[in-house]
Amino acid sequence: MGSLSSFNNKDAAKINFDSRFFLIVSITLIATSGVFSINPIIPNIAQSLNVPTEQIGMLMTSFLIPTTFGCFIFGALADRIGTKKILIPSLILFGLAGILCASANSFRSLLEWRFLSGIGAASLEALELTLISELYSGKMLTSAMGINSAMIGVAATIYPILGGMLAEFSWRYVFLLSALAFPVAFLVATKLKLSNKSHKTEKVNLKVYFQTTWKNVKNPQVLGLLITVFSMFIIELGACYIFLPVYMQKSLGASSAEIGILLASESIAFALVASQLALLTRWLNEKTLISLGFVICAIALLIIPIIHSVWLILIPSFLFGISQAISLPPLQAMLAEKAPEGYRGGFMALNVTVQSFGRALGPLFSGITFGVVGIQGVFYANAALAIITIVILNLLFTRKDKTYKHCKI
Repeated sequence: MGSLSSFNNKDAAKINFDSRFFLIVSITLIATSGVFSINPIIPNIAQSLNVPTEQIGMLMTSFLIPTTFGCFIFGALADRIGTKKILIPSLILFGLAGILCASANSFRSLLEWRFLSGIGAASLEALELTLISELYSGKMLTSAMGINSAMIGVAATIYPILGGMLAEFSWRYVFLLSALAFPVAFLVATKLKLSNKSHKTEKVNLKVYFQTTWKNVKNPQVLGLLITVFSMFIIELGACYIFLPVYMQKSLGASSAEIGILLASESIAFALVASQLALLTRWLNEKTLISLGFVICAIALLIIPIIHSVWLILIPSFLFGISQAISLPPLQAMLAEKAPEGYRGGFMALNVTVQSFGRALGPLFSGITFGVVGIQGVFYANAALAIITIVILNLLFTRKDKTYKHCKI
């Protein structure tokens, strides 16, 4: 790419992404297939393999455990030995594991291959964010993160439809989508050219690496960004993806089809707005966009309990998609720019790990709230969490930035 030094706000809407960016986006699409395409076929798998209802959730758990706990390890290794040296084997492993899942003849073997698939997927999201942050900086980085996030929104809309269509023939065919990782791995190996700074030294001391990473996490501004990521995904899974469907069914009498359409509208809004984030960066800085996103999220949550017509849920659903679209890419961009040189892979992996913990605790937080104050209280509590998060973020950003850019190896 050309020099970034001449980039300014007015250029934000005129970004020309090169072939490397679109190759990185394809990694994003591979990484998301392991979840979005599988959700619709869970009932088919349960019926085919005679899986008790209370155990079928293990299909996702077995995939997400290695993704959650392996992410930071792979990010650190990528910083130490090179991004491509981790990325290419991960893609190949993901593809092979998917083929093995398609051939599983018992639920136990399917869980084992899903665990292997999770190991392959563990590095993908963090490393594609790392690669984007190595190609771009400033508002261009925020815009690139927006386009990448938009593709996740598109995947969240298309993959369930594709998975459902393939399942009409056999649920096994859905797992074969992971074979798309093979051509992507080949293209990464042969076409993805990185700058010299992307080739990490093998002499980095891991003890120093973890010490420096920890020092930077304690930086008030980095801590504020990670807390904000954590809160975002607590709200996403607990309030919006679990208790909003419950509210639509129990309180508004929505059918499964209506719930699916209404939830898909959130992904559509997310994709549309995230793809146009470059326009917003011309007028608003990243921290302002994050705060605005959480304000919109709080508004969406507050109006849910006063809605009494199922199709009016389109309003908070669209608002929630917009809120994530204007806050998540700036969060990722700011975290990437806070990372010291040579530590970006670990930083972006930490970001993904925090997302995973947020998703894990979101249902627990909303479930406890539901038990204490009922379904409406779930949305009020999550709205309060959104407002508190804004306050914490802005307070921590008033503290001095203590990012450790250099360390002795």
